[in-house]
Amino acid sequence: MTRKFSILFISLIALLLFLTILNISLGSIKIPFKEVFNCLVGNEVSKTSWEYIILNFRLPKAITAILVGIALSISGLLMQTLFRNPLAGPYVLGLSSGASLGVATVLLGSSILPATLASLFLSSYGLVIASGLGSAMVLMAVLFVSQRLKDTMSILIVGLMFGSITNAVVSILSYFTTAEQLQKYTFWTLGSLGNLSWNDVSLLSIITFIGIVLSFLVIKPLDALLLGEKYANSLGVNFKRTRYIILFATSILAGSITAFVGPIAFIGLAVPHIAKLLFQTSNHFILFWSTSLLGAIILLFCDIVAQFPGNDLTLPINAITSIIGAPIVVWLLIRKRRIA
Repeated sequence: MTRKFSILFISLIALLLFLTILNISLGSIKIPFKEVFNCLVGNEVSKTSWEYIILNFRLPKAITAILVGIALSISGLLMQTLFRNPLAGPYVLGLSSGASLGVATVLLGSSILPATLASLFLSSYGLVIASGLGSAMVLMAVLFVSQRLKDTMSILIVGLMFGSITNAVVSILSYFTTAEQLQKYTFWTLGSLGNLSWNDVSLLSIITFIGIVLSFLVIKPLDALLLGEKYANSLGVNFKRTRYIILFATSILAGSITAFVGPIAFIGLAVPHIAKLLFQTSNHFILFWSTSLLGAIILLFCDIVAQFPGNDLTLPINAITSIIGAPIVVWLLIRKRRIA
């Protein structure tokens, strides 16, 4: 790794640590940096209420933002390389639509479900289970079809078609539901990082770790895939096996994130492009770590903006990621074209 890359990575790690503490410090109640640091390292905090807020609300939310940023960024990188399509993202396989269908079935169609089943799905883990089942259903369908397709682009089209079907079913459910049920579903689609307990964060961490490990296993084949399937095969890459690992890793990462925090836009699509423009490389070992860091940094920053520091108002994280992220990518692309 060159000196330039080392400096960039050190800078990103320092920025990540700073934004983590800043994210925990800001909110409806501002907590001084020093007190946040003391709490995180186990020292005594001036006010017990501050310690309670940090440990039970803000720290889990900050960790959730980091996990979500890492998971979506890596899965976006995997999809863009596999399909060799800059517009591919973590939800291109229809996983988000499948999760939305699961949640919509519970929130919008609870009246048609048996009372016992409806009460189960409307519990604290109910939406997570419903979302996970929806994502798993779409994943199984995509994997089943992919066994019969050799062309990778055909799998991309199949994923988009499954997404269209599930979106159509959600639209039908929305048409026949009440305003109150529709509002609950709309709030879920806006995404939220602050609703997870420590148990939820622990479970999400384990699932995300599994997805990251699977993604790391295909770093070398990803470099070969940049030049096409035939070139990768000529280098001894088992393309079919690699494709399954990529699809499965993306499904674990994107599906679990959607299940726990709802669909989060922009991060998975744009962060890999930002990493490539910043590091000026196609080496996936470097891109793997740079997209992870940048995803966590950008989502932490978006969460800080969404909190409206010093105010009780909290904006939808899904809207903030797009409002802040899209202009950044446009500016970077314009800047790259001028330099070229």
